[in-house]
Amino acid sequence: MCGVTGLVNLNGEFVSPDILKRMTDAIAHRGPDGEGQWVEGNVGLGHRRLAVIDLSPAASQPMISADQRFVLTYNGEIYNYRELRTELEAEGARFRSQSDSEVLLNALIQWGAKAVGRLNGMFAFALWDRRERSLLLARDRYGIKPLYYAVVGNTLAFGSEQKAILAQPAFERRLDKAALLEYFTFQNIFTDRTLLQDVKMFPAGHYGFLRLSDKNPKLKLAEYWDFEFREPSGPIDRDAYREELDRLFQQAVKRQLVTDVELGSYLSGGMDSGSITAIAAQSYPYMKTFTCGFDLSSASGLELGFDERSKAEYMSYCFKTEHYEMVLKAGDMERVLPKLAWHIEEPRVGQSYPNFYAAKLASKFVKVVLSGAGGDELFGGYPWRYYRAVANDDFEHYIDNYYQFWQRLLPNSHIRQVFSPVWGEVKDVWTRDIFRDVFKHHSDRLYTPEDYINHSLYFEAKTFLHGLLVVEDKLSMAHGLESRVPFLDNDLVDFAMRCPVSLKLNNLAEAIRINENEPGGKSAKYFARTRDGKQILRDAMTKYIPAEVAQREKQGFSGPDATWFRGESIEFVKRRLGNQNAPIYQFLDYSTLNSLIQQHLSGESNWRLLIWSLLSIDQWLEVNFH
Repeated sequence: MCGVTGLVNLNGEFVSPDILKRMTDAIAHRGPDGEGQWVEGNVGLGHRRLAVIDLSPAASQPMISADQRFVLTYNGEIYNYRELRTELEAEGARFRSQSDSEVLLNALIQWGAKAVGRLNGMFAFALWDRRERSLLLARDRYGIKPLYYAVVGNTLAFGSEQKAILAQPAFERRLDKAALLEYFTFQNIFTDRTLLQDVKMFPAGHYGFLRLSDKNPKLKLAEYWDFEFREPSGPIDRDAYREELDRLFQQAVKRQLVTDVELGSYLSGGMDSGSITAIAAQSYPYMKTFTCGFDLSSASGLELGFDERSKAEYMSYCFKTEHYEMVLKAGDMERVLPKLAWHIEEPRVGQSYPNFYAAKLASKFVKVVLSGAGGDELFGGYPWRYYRAVANDDFEHYIDNYYQFWQRLLPNSHIRQVFSPVWGEVKDVWTRDIFRDVFKHHSDRLYTPEDYINHSLYFEAKTFLHGLLVVEDKLSMAHGLESRVPFLDNDLVDFAMRCPVSLKLNNLAEAIRINENEPGGKSAKYFARTRDGKQILRDAMTKYIPAEVAQREKQGFSGPDATWFRGESIEFVKRRLGNQNAPIYQFLDYSTLNSLIQQHLSGESNWRLLIWSLLSIDQWLEVNFH
């Protein structure tokens, strides 16, 4: 787990070693164990190292092949690297280290770009071919590891984080207003845009080629993998599916235990992290586990269930882990915003500050931590969302229904008013087209409710899960911590995509309208009436965790912000968002937003996600433009 940077001057000018080092230094937090730069003429590759597998200097990067032809800078972990190494050795490859980095280098030499499809893990890398004068960039299937790129004048610049690109003196910082609109519709960015104009996110499941021998060298992207949720043909044997899930889940967790440093796990009171911990603890006696809780002294209603420390402590007792916890208060959210904005670079789904503190806690004791991300998106953990997919007239009707639901922050009626300082009267809001374009390869085969539901699972894996993964990476690497996600093992994902909807959800026709702004365990309402969501996973995991945990409704990891914004943090909200000269009001309408904020502070409405997003964007603007 590391950080990568790179420069290719398309006009042939020599790369400045000083600029490349400045880019590498900008992401030093990703790799506190070492650094390296390689420069040759108009090409330069940089690397920051977090040593996890093979701690010796032989695994340092950028890594040059034995014949000196290829140079690799790579961030990630390849969990099947031992199997690939055995195969490569049989084909004549020789190795100088025990690292997965060298396995990746030799796999690319031996099999070319096709090697990418054989990697089971998380990665973003750049490979330079000195003979052919060509660059290969690639990112893992699911987008666990980030990669950004930009063309600045005649230079292609790329890096694990945007701040590497910002370290280039020639880069001009400008807000991408279209990306801002996208964010305030979905609390996410579905396209390859970022909030910085001209900086793009390299898409998951893609690789890209750049050949300097071309007349007009350009980075050309190609997709090598995509999600495909589909119903199987033939009879459904529930016991057989449960047994196969059990086997693949065990395999996935055990694969991701490979490390030469100490490993731990996040542990909430829920099923996903609990199941991972249960299996990992079989190989790691007294492994370390970590939980963040919340001060609920002023909370009420659903928020009273937000603190899962007692549930996590029970799970720790069951699995005999060495358990650590911390308690977050309203002031912790306020004081972390500047540092959070710098590390996360742009906000994505949900409230991310609890994740920052959880990673900070874990990093004090371990270098690698296991996370439960992905279980909900693969196995139907948000049942209140999917009912909108059950009954539709056609695909466009489905898009209209689901698009309306996914306006997490502001509906179109408010968007037009809020963005008036930027565009004047906003007549046409094009975010529906962005939403629909997520399905550009998957708008057919919609005949049954299951087909529509599988489309919803596809959408959430491509967008919501990707946003969560970006947050997970940035906030763990802020503390030099490697976060691994066993649910995103290739074999387990392939199984989940072909697992029948009927084994994930029992009562999808039960329509229960739930507002996404509603705090905390939104599934509690749905689950209380239908006991729905992740059914096959619940059945399989009762082998490892207490039955009451396996059958417990999902509890999201968020603080009691709705109450804090009206109580302990009310002065903070008023000071930041009540100031008409705040950076955010250069782009958004003060009077419209102030009216919505007052609705929340008075208890008339719940705009907690919007308020968090406004605070985050305002802080981001301050970090980047002031």
